[in-house]
Amino acid sequence: MSLINVTNLTFAYEGSYDNIFENVNFQIDSDWKLGFTGRNGRGKTTFMGLLLGKYEYSGNISAHVRFEYFPFHVEHKENNTIDVIEDIFPDYVHWKLMRELTLLKVSEDVLYRPFDSLSNGEQTKVLLATLFIKENSFLLIDEPTNHLDMHARKLVSDYLKSKSGFILVSHDRSFLDNCVDHILSINKTNIEIQKGNFSGWWENKKRQDNFELAENEKLRKDIKRLSDSSRRTGNWSHEVEKTKNGTRNSGSKLDKGYVGHKAAKMMKRSKSIEQRQQSAIDEKSKLLKNIENADSLEISQLAFHKSQLVEMDDVSIFYGDKTVCADVSFTIEQGDRIALSGKNGSGKSSIIKLICGEDISYTGSFRKDTQLKISYVSQDTSHLQGNLSDFAANNGIDESLFKSILRKLDFSRIQFEKDISDFSGGQKKKVLIAKSLSEEVHLHIWDEPLNFIDIISRMQIEELLLEYSPTILFVEHDKEFCSNVATKTIELK
Repeated sequence: MSLINVTNLTFAYEGSYDNIFENVNFQIDSDWKLGFTGRNGRGKTTFMGLLLGKYEYSGNISAHVRFEYFPFHVEHKENNTIDVIEDIFPDYVHWKLMRELTLLKVSEDVLYRPFDSLSNGEQTKVLLATLFIKENSFLLIDEPTNHLDMHARKLVSDYLKSKSGFILVSHDRSFLDNCVDHILSINKTNIEIQKGNFSGWWENKKRQDNFELAENEKLRKDIKRLSDSSRRTGNWSHEVEKTKNGTRNSGSKLDKGYVGHKAAKMMKRSKSIEQRQQSAIDEKSKLLKNIENADSLEISQLAFHKSQLVEMDDVSIFYGDKTVCADVSFTIEQGDRIALSGKNGSGKSSIIKLICGEDISYTGSFRKDTQLKISYVSQDTSHLQGNLSDFAANNGIDESLFKSILRKLDFSRIQFEKDISDFSGGQKKKVLIAKSLSEEVHLHIWDEPLNFIDIISRMQIEELLLEYSPTILFVEHDKEFCSNVATKTIELK
């Protein structure tokens, strides 16, 4: 066990006026299983880059361990997997590698296949196994769940549960809950560490937020009451002070000493109230800084003239001689929220492409009304570029509605001025989701929409789908999201 100390860490990217981190202080135990959470764009990957020495910063990071980052960059993906591992870790011990691969249920034959022929799940598991045979290292694991199916996520989560000494960035609540013992959270104004899993941290955060909101309301009322009292006392003091200049009671001689004393007393009371008021304002200003804006989103889906939108009966899809999926049967009715489930390679994306109108070879019966309007969210964000205004115009959506949705998904106004190609992975996915929510359609089809998207935004989208009950077909491997949202699950074998 050793400690990683972060002291007065301040960092901003070159050319930026805004610090990503400012005078940050905390301490990490190198034996912890640390879940790393925070909204998209807050600096999780940047912080890992700082630990790795990629950027110059002010302050101090001290550690007696070496930092290793996942995922590794694989330069020659055409090479056999065993050669890729040797490039990453030339001194690896074979039996240790096999021990880790066995825990991850990866067969030895993958080592002698080209790395790029492996599925996304197999590639992730091989690179994780390589990561964990490096000794005296503190591991920085950045979103390992992307493109893993639900079964693979459970397997990798159980694997990480048996390990220690890592920071794990993941936006999958179930995944984090299963395998971490501390949470490191990047909030709006600070970084904090708390013992426990994500659900425990989230419950504590909600309690703290509710306390601050209640305290804020109480202080707001106190400030108003003190402000009114201060104004009244100031007026009384002023009126009494005026009597020193010639006012008499029933013709008697004016006692200026008494009047002055009374005025001074009233003024002193006024100053006391002002000080209490300022103290309440100062206290109020300390509140609400870390409350996340999670305003409700909105969706207005068009009604279709028939209750049944899509029907599939014994559909099999082919790419050349290869059968991707066989004998798939289901219908999409208005109001259905259908989770299309199955292991990677089971044909989920192919089913979606068929429904969206792509020219795909299939047998069986497939019916879709020609007037059906569909909004599609793709897995791929690599094509996104240009500014948000042009993006809205090119896609025929209302710019103000589109940007309003992005604001609710934690986009700052300064983000609107940037090129989309410079956005983080999560921010790019939010652009596609905001576009989809802005379109007037009968059916939404989302293919792994939550990859890279932060947990709070996931919960917002979840609440939206539950509140408005749009007709939607989606592929998603976030177990919690599927469990909460889906009215039906179609499992592809």
